[in-house]
Amino acid sequence: MSGFGPGDPFLADCPARLAVELIADKWTVVVLAGLSKGPVRHGELVELIGGISRKVLTQTLRRLEAHGLVRRQAYAEVPPRVEYELTPLGATLTKPIHVLTEWARENGEAVLDALDAAGSEPAIEPPPPAADGAAPARG
Repeated sequence: MSGFGPGDPFLADCPARLAVELIADKWTVVVLAGLSKGPVRHGELVELIGGISRKVLTQTLRRLEAHGLVRRQAYAEVPPRVEYELTPLGATLTKPIHVLTEWARENGEAVLDALDAAGSEPAIEPPPPAADGAAPARG
């Protein structure tokens, strides 16, 4: 396997890595999927998604809007009405999200079975004790 080179999506300053980090967020894919069928109001998204707080949804929508994936449309009505929808750039993620969702449906049980088989062992091993016998520092 060759090393990383210029333009590699895993380099810290690569735009591809920044895009991957954006969509790797816990709620991004779920919110984008919720918007994939057309404009939706904030409260409708909260109900549709389930498990997301209004605050976290607002933060996620703002981040997606700042990155050009979501458009916020405020209507001059009483009471005020705001809808969110995918931008053309955001819509390009609809197919990959669908593929990922299908993979999750098909393999979710296998992932849970593997997790159960792993038992209560930690996913990441703790660092070895310091050479002088002192406990490792916690960050």
